[in-house]
Amino acid sequence: VQLQASGGGLVQTGGSLRLSCAASGRTFSSYAVGWFRQAPGREREFVGVISRTGATHYDHFVKDRLAISRDNAKNTVYLQMNSLKPEDTAVYSCAARNRAWSGDWYTLGFYDYWGQGTLVTVSS
Repeated sequence: VQLQASGGGLVQTGGSLRLSCAASGRTFSSYAVGWFRQAPGREREFVGVISRTGATHYDHFVKDRLAISRDNAKNTVYLQMNSLKPEDTAVYSCAARNRAWSGDWYTLGFYDYWGQGTLVTVSS
């Protein structure tokens, strides 16, 4: 499966963005999809994940401001980001897995496929 994240851009503090992760090549419905971000000079970090059944898990620092959803008919997963802060500035990437679910969904190694990221810049 090939993944492509899009929807990034420049937004002011307190604003919102919706990122998309579009898949091509195979149906997306059987995949868990995660979002990660990497800020300049920092390691890639987990943001959230949605399972094939629609269950979601988020990192604690974004839990109340972000929401992940999926539209299997469009082979797309969305990351809705609200109340954005300058520290949310990063390249956001999506990743996917179609093996059985396991407890390490917040780690890079859980995922088998990665897409190109999209840059989100939050101005103060």
